[in-house]
Amino acid sequence: MSTRTASGWGRAWRHVRALLPAASDLAYARKAPLRDLVAGMTVAIVALPLALAFGEASGLGAAAGMTTAIIAGIVASVFGGSNLQISGPTGAMTVVLLPVVHQHGAGGVLLVGLMAGVMLVMLSLSGVGGYVRMLPTSLVEGFTAGIAVVIVLQQVPNLLGVKGGDSHQVLAIAGDAVLQWFQSPQWAPLVMALVVAAVILIGARLKPIVPFSLIAIAVATLVAELAHLDLARIGAIPAGLPLPTADFIDASRIAALLPSALAVAALAALESLLSATVADSMSVNERHHPDRELFGQGLANIAVPFFGGVPATAAIARTAVNVRAGARSRTAAVAHSLVLAGMVFVGSALVAKIPLAALAGVLVATCVQMVGVGSIKALLKSTRADAVVLVLTLAITVLVDLVAAVVAGVIVAALLALRSVARAARVEQVPLEQDAGPRPPELSPLLDEHIVAYRFDGPLFFGAAHRFLLELSEVADVDVVILRMSRVTTLDATGAKILDDVITKLERKGITVLVSGTHPEHSRTLQTLGVAPQLRDKGHVFSTTPEAIAEARRIVAERHSK
Repeated sequence: MSTRTASGWGRAWRHVRALLPAASDLAYARKAPLRDLVAGMTVAIVALPLALAFGEASGLGAAAGMTTAIIAGIVASVFGGSNLQISGPTGAMTVVLLPVVHQHGAGGVLLVGLMAGVMLVMLSLSGVGGYVRMLPTSLVEGFTAGIAVVIVLQQVPNLLGVKGGDSHQVLAIAGDAVLQWFQSPQWAPLVMALVVAAVILIGARLKPIVPFSLIAIAVATLVAELAHLDLARIGAIPAGLPLPTADFIDASRIAALLPSALAVAALAALESLLSATVADSMSVNERHHPDRELFGQGLANIAVPFFGGVPATAAIARTAVNVRAGARSRTAAVAHSLVLAGMVFVGSALVAKIPLAALAGVLVATCVQMVGVGSIKALLKSTRADAVVLVLTLAITVLVDLVAAVVAGVIVAALLALRSVARAARVEQVPLEQDAGPRPPELSPLLDEHIVAYRFDGPLFFGAAHRFLLELSEVADVDVVILRMSRVTTLDATGAKILDDVITKLERKGITVLVSGTHPEHSRTLQTLGVAPQLRDKGHVFSTTPEAIAEARRIVAERHSK
């Protein structure tokens, strides 16, 4: 085995080891176990109705949602790359799953989840997770604010005490709920939700370590029971988890389900990594491992289908509740799943009495805490590009969905960045004096009139190269043009082709072209693409500009002496 091969295997093994649980996870778990347990209980109370609702919305039923929240919550927390993530069923995933249910049934959804889990594990092994860190801050802030708006809009029916509509568009759901409320106003749900939200927000400022979410829900439930308020409750929940089975695996359906599995894997990866990024920004000294996060989500989605659960991903709303509740380690996520399991087996009667309005208040408070108002104001004032990306991402998250929002945000951010880089790149005529060295006085006017040097600054790539072509193609009435390349930072195939066109056009005018200061890697690119080979053949490529100027003088003097 060669040294290079052995080194490659060594790097691969180190990468795999980095994806596995480490001793540091236990060290984190010992820091604040009580706070983690309280945070886990708080998240479980919030996660319960969401798990039931998202399970129902996916087409597999409430029990599938609970199964996913319990199993994925534990597996993803132990093997994932964040200390603070809470995983389970999400609203965004239901949009992808409903067509699968209609076309392939429940078994199709389970097989899609398993396939997506395998894909996520493969993505983690390939090391692509780190690229999400390259997403601009304006996109992450816009995405986070958009998710907060979506969650609040989703909770409008519970806030107003009316039945939610069948639409998957949150604005339609909220608008329909408001119309219903005006037809028959009910003040008790709205007052309860607002009071719960206010208690949580004010309490978080005064005593952050106190679990006001849990206290507010308990008090709201007690008041609703004692006052016999006519409020919608969580209601009966499934009692128990199904036994594992692999009956859903059917190799003949894999090809047909592959597109759906790719969509689920992409959504799970995107939502989980963005959720982890948001969690890092909401906490202090936290930094997730992106590839390990994909690994954990992959294992969770591999495990869940065997118990009848829907595909899972990290949930920003529940993760935000976890952070705000004071979680410090993975213990909180595990506790959240165990509490949910306990509710399923022994606490269903008590959980059934919790008013949905109280839970809506918890989510509203969470959304207010999620949005960094100061950060958004600063981004809106910083640059036009940041403002455009933030507003666009927020709007598409609310009006379409989060995947479309991130894709659009990335594309627009990339285009604006390319535009900015292209504008920064320039080509300018520079005087010869500083590099020319001594010259014969009698030739000075001749040289000044017949030699011109142009210096490239910045990237010579597809975004800026055509402008250079237009500028240099106008050069005339000179004998020699020196193209100074030492300050070129990037050279792609388009830039090289444009450079070749420039040289060809100048030479057709009878102008001799000299090139100086080309970086070795750029020289290789030019040679590989066959750019102006005649310059190398004639010895018109120079390492330094003074050498090129000396040759230009010789050419001019020789040409005008004839």
